Amino acid sequence: MDISFKSENEKFNYRVCAIILDDGKILAMHDERSPYFYLPGGRVKLGETAEDAVIRETEEELKITARIVRPLWLNQGFFKEDVDGLHYHEICIYFLMDISHTDLLCRGDRFFMQEGSHQHTFEWLKYEQLQHEYFYPLFLKKEIFDLPQMFTIRAEYE
Repeated sequence: MDISFKSENEKFNYRVCAIILDDGKILAMHDERSPYFYLPGGRVKLGETAEDAVIRETEEELKITARIVRPLWLNQGFFKEDVDGLHYHEICIYFLMDISHTDLLCRGDRFFMQEGSHQHTFEWLKYEQLQHEYFYPLFLKKEIFDLPQMFTIRAEYE
């Protein structure tokens, strides 16, 4: 069971996201439900560690087993979601991931993956390009240029 619940027009999520980088680019994705780019990852399940969840999510979405380098941020996000219009309170842990032992870089600058009934489009976006893209989380458009060396707790109000 995902750690997520809805109450009227508000929703709480506990999520993890994979920060996958290569040569000044970050791997982002979108699908038929979302017009914006976001990061690989998803909800943590009840009884699951955040570390296990980010590895599971990269396996489900990318069909690879990525390795965790280190956690970067715990972000407390407060925002109105563009697609469903709900007001979110989201706790998300962002992990820097190592994909050097996988075939991910051989898939090209843009590739597609099927996960259940959803087709995901993945793209390698240059850091500078994030400023001009419909991309979430917003804080990453700036913070991608200076990743923290220590695990950092932050809050974002959009």
